[in-house]
Amino acid sequence: MGQSLVQNYLHIVFSTKYRQPLIHPPYEEKLHAYIGGTCKELGCPVLIVGGYVDHIHILCRLSKKLPLMTVVQKIKANSSKWMKTNDESLANFFWQNGYGAFSVNPAEVDHVIRYIERQHEHHSKKNFKEEYRQILEKNQVEYDEEYVWD
Repeated sequence: MGQSLVQNYLHIVFSTKYRQPLIHPPYEEKLHAYIGGTCKELGCPVLIVGGYVDHIHILCRLSKKLPLMTVVQKIKANSSKWMKTNDESLANFFWQNGYGAFSVNPAEVDHVIRYIERQHEHHSKKNFKEEYRQILEKNQVEYDEEYVWD
């Protein structure tokens, strides 16, 4: 086969270090746009970026040229540096060390988009830890509670 054809949708999730609530207006929408631009530069077209004050959700197609680990590392490094340039109060902005990445069936893409769009509403009822545990369980990911959080 002469062509490499790839269509892997991923739902990527990670939080701020210690889940500090640092993602507020006026930076929230700009951060989402910045992450979207970084993903585009990496060859990972974004469908949506969203989240809440302490975490990010990204729905994108994974690049056929870069491994997932590299994509996430570059998104986190670039966006962390960008956040720190916006305000002195964000000088200690860091992302958590780890991340979650979950494959999305193309038939479920619209469902995941709606889920990410409703993050503020969703988090009036549930905190990030509860949400992330639910995502892990839904995706049948085994995890050790002691090592999930930092």
